[in-house]
Amino acid sequence: MPDEPRFCELCGGHLEERRVGAVDRPYCPSCRRVVFLDPKVAAVVLVRSGGKLVMVRRAIDPALGRWSFPSGYVDRGEAVEEAAVREVMEETGLEIELDGLIGLYSGGGSVVILAAFSATIAGGEMTPGDEVTETALFSPDSLPPLPFPHDDTILRDWRRFVSPPGCGGGLGPERSDP
Repeated sequence: MPDEPRFCELCGGHLEERRVGAVDRPYCPSCRRVVFLDPKVAAVVLVRSGGKLVMVRRAIDPALGRWSFPSGYVDRGEAVEEAAVREVMEETGLEIELDGLIGLYSGGGSVVILAAFSATIAGGEMTPGDEVTETALFSPDSLPPLPFPHDDTILRDWRRFVSPPGCGGGLGPERSDP
């Protein structure tokens, strides 16, 4: 599947490249329509349990067979927070409570805008879903190699989120997780 469409979704005309402002964009000369390629939004969740993080071994590409944080795409019309909760449930069987947004990550040629959340377990039983082969808990200090470009930055920002400097706590070790 090509990264960019080759035909107009309205009239079926063959798209060509045309400069619009300072950017080359797909353009349909038949219906004179500029095609704007929107980014895809995904949610990733760092779920904490007893000082460890929930990880999943991916059964699909990208990063087939690698350990990763639970994540997935946001559906059209779905709130990003709802997608985060849904993806964790689908991949791990766990019900979670979101603690908050760690940050937004984009760039580097990626078409994905990633919303990263911190969460704690609120219920359920950890079991692999259809898109993963295993679920496990790992110490944040001894995670397996992380597969995606923003993972190290997200982990660093998560550490700041759960233990803000000079705060004497926040969501740090003194908070008990279920």
